[in-house]
Amino acid sequence: MSQASIARVLIDSPLPQLDQLYDYRVPDALAETVRPGVRVKVPFRNRIASGYLVELATDADFTGKLSDLDSVVSAAPVLAPEVWALARRVADRAGGSASDVLRLAIPKRQARVETAWLGRQPTDPPAPIAPADIPAFDDAMFDAILERGGRAAVDAVPLTAPLPDGRWVGEWAIAMAALASRALPRGHVILGVPDYRDQEQLVAALEAVLPAERIVTLDARQADRDRYAGFLRCLEEEPVVIVGNRSAIYAPAARLALIALWDDGDPLHAEPLAPYVHSRDVALVRQEQQGCALAFFGHTRSTEVERLVEVGWVQAIAPRRAYLPRVIPTAYQRGEDPLAQRARIPSGAWSAARDALADGPVLVQVARPGYSPQLVCASCRVAARCRHCGGPLGLASRGAAPSCGWCGAIASDWACDRCAGTELRQGTGGSTRTAEDLGRAFPGVAVIVADGERNVLGVSGTPALVIATRGAEPIASGGYRAVLLLDGERMLARESLRIAEDCLRWWSNATALAAPGAPVMLVGVSGSIATALATWRLADYARAELSDRKRLRFPPAVRAATVTGTAEEVAAALAVVPDGPGVDVLGPVATERGSVRAIVRFDYSAGGAVASSLRAELIRNATIRRSAVPPNRRPAPPTLRVRFDDLEPFTDES
Repeated sequence: MSQASIARVLIDSPLPQLDQLYDYRVPDALAETVRPGVRVKVPFRNRIASGYLVELATDADFTGKLSDLDSVVSAAPVLAPEVWALARRVADRAGGSASDVLRLAIPKRQARVETAWLGRQPTDPPAPIAPADIPAFDDAMFDAILERGGRAAVDAVPLTAPLPDGRWVGEWAIAMAALASRALPRGHVILGVPDYRDQEQLVAALEAVLPAERIVTLDARQADRDRYAGFLRCLEEEPVVIVGNRSAIYAPAARLALIALWDDGDPLHAEPLAPYVHSRDVALVRQEQQGCALAFFGHTRSTEVERLVEVGWVQAIAPRRAYLPRVIPTAYQRGEDPLAQRARIPSGAWSAARDALADGPVLVQVARPGYSPQLVCASCRVAARCRHCGGPLGLASRGAAPSCGWCGAIASDWACDRCAGTELRQGTGGSTRTAEDLGRAFPGVAVIVADGERNVLGVSGTPALVIATRGAEPIASGGYRAVLLLDGERMLARESLRIAEDCLRWWSNATALAAPGAPVMLVGVSGSIATALATWRLADYARAELSDRKRLRFPPAVRAATVTGTAEEVAAALAVVPDGPGVDVLGPVATERGSVRAIVRFDYSAGGAVASSLRAELIRNATIRRSAVPPNRRPAPPTLRVRFDDLEPFTDES
């Protein structure tokens, strides 16, 4: 055969047994259009399947007669070599399929956008970028990390600051934007954030130091054409700063200078689709493959990043001087004012809010949205649960009928499982009820609610009460004159492996929104976690938390994989897991959905062997199920599931 006459193609399929490259002959009619990375159509099992041409070769691995490529969908090489290498490595690490990763990495094709991009005309080289100073940090330290492709955990400054256009953003956004400006002359920059609130701040900070044409956003809120246009822009040689959520970490960038993540402990960085790989893990793999710099920014440090610091893989970087917010725990204070008691606010916090409202806005952080998200039995005070699905019963608004927070069913015939009582009463209030109570307590003061239903990104510096759920707090011009962190005891009561570090992250992010010297009142929480917040020794708390996980062999001290399916499927999967001193199994146990689940814990050094063995069992299981189905019948979806680095079994979300 002539040179490069074999095309190796990855079929776009969720079936694990098809996660391999297939050889096809390149017909003469397509010889001028085929190139690695293009979308193609190929004959496959009596149909025409979609796929990506991964590489061209002169010799085939397949010894039989090869089928011809059917067609080249377009000339755009959307699967960049670095993205293919990343997808393959990430999928193997998580026991998944590369096709599933590429589905997250490459947006759906938009033909008109693609045609315009392919026909673009050459432009003049962009103007040089002037590197910005990184506020509160030693610029030389970051320049050294960029130079050698190092890795850093950066303790963000807990303040907000104004931009030249008058907008206020977190100091973390200004620092990341400045670092991006210093990295951009070296190559592309990828900045990952959890959600659109953080993205708005970061883009605003970037626009203050970079031309708009050097900034590309990639996120799920964009229209399909805009997202695809941004993706194609990343394929070009001219370096740009790529900003977005989870999928942005997969953006094509052959010459990559920097990856930086903000707040990697936020659960929105965890991918909910197979193979469920966290943004942090993708960034670590990609940094190692491409040799770029990597930085994790956060007010707190996740235990995963703390483990990397302790093993010497990541360097800890702190500001030039220490910043100590004015955090005041109020665990032993009680509200003397009846309205304060109703709003769950002790006397010290009540006084701080009253005094601060004379000067500007006050932030009140609550645990949950809604009016009363948790109802209890009026007789025995046990949490009321839905009789259909077991979810929590609550009130969406004053006067509403009790309903389930999970399935939405109205609790018209509810009876308590413990005492058979039929009367309900309100438990802790949500954002709406808190706003209602505080509105009565401070008549004439504007009340603003920011939660999942009301997206408020910023407020002015005029007096107002801002009631926000955790993570939905808007930026205030000049900073909040006081911050009240309510429902702390309730937040800590949730059964979760990482609830303590989650709470510390929620509270520290809210604390960073306070004006310099403004009081931050932590309500109802005492002990080491309150001390860590009050002294701002957050890295020490992460260190202690990791130490506890090591003693218990819990993630991230070790890795874990959950295996779910029928009892027979789980037993077969566990049988292939390699034995060793660093591998053990918890379970299996029955789940509420009628399946069986086991947890495999293993040292990081055993990760490759465990992933390979479980993936082989997934393929075997899927193949057997498919072969057992009669012709012309569609096989049922496989019931065996494997998920690596899954913390769900360690969490009770109720």
